[in-house]
Order: sequence, then structure tokens, then C-alpha cells
Amino acid sequence: MPYLQASDISKRFNGTAALAGADLAVEQGESLALLGPSGCGKTTLLRVLAGLEVPDRGTVTVAGSVLADETTFVAPERRRIGMVFQDWALFPHMTVARNVAFGLDKAEINRGRVSETLELVGLQHLADRYPDELSGGQAQRAALARALAPRPRVLLFDEPFSNLDTGLRTRVRGDVAALMREVGMTSVFVTHDQEESFVVGDRVAVMRDGRIVQVGRPAEMYQYPASPWVATFLGEANVLAGEAVDGQAATLVGEVGLVDPVKGACRVVVRPEHLTVIEGDRAVVSAVEFYGHDTSYQVTLAGTTLTVRAIAGPNFAPGDRVSLAYTGPPVVAFSGGAH
Repeated sequence: MPYLQASDISKRFNGTAALAGADLAVEQGESLALLGPSGCGKTTLLRVLAGLEVPDRGTVTVAGSVLADETTFVAPERRRIGMVFQDWALFPHMTVARNVAFGLDKAEINRGRVSETLELVGLQHLADRYPDELSGGQAQRAALARALAPRPRVLLFDEPFSNLDTGLRTRVRGDVAALMREVGMTSVFVTHDQEESFVVGDRVAVMRDGRIVQVGRPAEMYQYPASPWVATFLGEANVLAGEAVDGQAATLVGEVGLVDPVKGACRVVVRPEHLTVIEGDRAVVSAVEFYGHDTSYQVTLAGTTLTVRAIAGPNFAPGDRVSLAYTGPPVVAFSGGAH
């Protein structure tokens, strides 16, 4: 049985469904990224797990103990589930040490729990600082220390890095993900950022319209999306019309090998990095964006605009006549009207 499990969770607000039978399972010591667009129900599901919302239907268990079902509701403070909020929610009038000590009993404090936890997150030298004297990354780690200090069974993160600038966010999320794995903490990270989900999650659960639509390891999710929508949500993807015969699909960019046999009309998921712009006269470059580490081309072919990524500086300019070649592995295709 999974360590943390939510089964058939439904929740409505003013007649609108925020959760519509969501199922989630997290193994002990695993970090799971809960990924989805705004309004899909991610934060509501997290709040149901924490006990901050009462589900209309469904069951929540941790380590086999029921926290919520049709007859049971365990209060948030009795669940031993910690939560790190988007705005960190540190008390501005308390030092870092006092923030971390908040909620601990005297015996835990006397055993050195505060200094031990601050050392774990690398903030022992800032114990006497106030939140307004911390950088964004330091404040994030202080909030993490406060959540870790009571030794929760599960730690929940609600868009924890969204208030940080790009460079700091990249560094802090890597540090936090590494720490969760180091201490073996069972954790759930809510995010709408695909790149972030791949960094923090041992597995990723993609959510849409109040339901989990696919769960898997990041590389598997990217390579084998369950639908065209998941493919386009998990990074850039060209979804091309194709005609499949004998494990191959004829597309605008030529023959593409298929992972699973599909027959007849289909839609083929082609990642931009698996296309190559070559000399030719079948298409035209409509836009070029150079990012330093790679170049993104928009190429129009037979009335369809495709995205191509090349690990090099730009070799073509807008208006150039070119052709495209598929250079990637076998891909996923969806029959007829899959969506």
C-alpha cells in the first residue's frame, strides 16, 4: 500500500468542481511533483491532504491510517503533515530560530531540535536574523526548516519557488530536492512549471480538470505522453497528422517510427529536438530565437508551423528556404481523435 494515498477525491466550491475523482499515491521517501495548469485543482488537492479542506468524497491515508473518509476527519495539527507555502509565511517579528521553534514543545527545543534543523538546511549562522534580513533563498530555507522541525511524516510544497527570481529559483529548488532525498522525506511539490517538476520529482503526476491524467518518471512522461495534451504540456511538442502502416507513420517531415503499432489516420508527437533544419526548398523559416545554449526555429511547411531546436548557434535566418528531416527515435502516436 502506498505511504500516502488519496482515492477518488472530489471537492466542489459554489457548485464548481475543483476535484473530480482525483487519485494520488506516493511511496515512502519519494518526492512527487504534482504538475498542472492554473485552476486544475493542484492546490485544492494539496489542502485536502493537509486537512485544510474537507473533501466531499474520497479517502486520504498515511501509513495505512485513515485521515479522511465518509466517517473520519483528522484535524490538520494531528496529521503530522508539514506544509511550505508559496509566500513562506514566516513570522516577521520572530528570529529564524524562533520561527523554527514555533509549534515545538519544550522537550524538543531542549533536545536541540532547532539548531539541528537549521544545520540541516545550512542556516545555523543566521539563527538570530529576522525574516526581513534574509535573502529570498534564505527565507525559503527558513520556511523549510520550520516545516521539518516537528519531524512530519509527509511534507507538502505549494509552488514554493515561484517568488524567487530565475537564477535563485534554479539553485534553491535543486538544493531542496536534494535535501528531501537525503533525509528520505515523503514529499509532494505542487508546480505549474514542467522543468521544475522534472527537477524536484522522482515521479511526476500531471493533473487536468480536477483529475490525475498520467503519473510516471520524468523521462518516461516526456517520451511516452498519454495524450497529445500531456505531450504539449510537458515541454514543446509538434503534433502532426500521420498515416500509420507497419510501425511507421507518414508525416509532413517524412517517415517516423512508432513505439506502439497504430493503423491508419493518427496524430504523431514529434519533439523539436528531433527535427533538423537542412538545406532545401520545401519550407520557410518564419522566426529564429537564439538562447546561447541552443536555437529555436519556427519553420512553416505546407501551411503548418513547426518548432525545431538545434544545439548550436543559428545557421538560418527568417525568410530562408529550407527543408526538415526527422532524426529522432520511435515516437508515440494516437489514433484518430485522441486528445
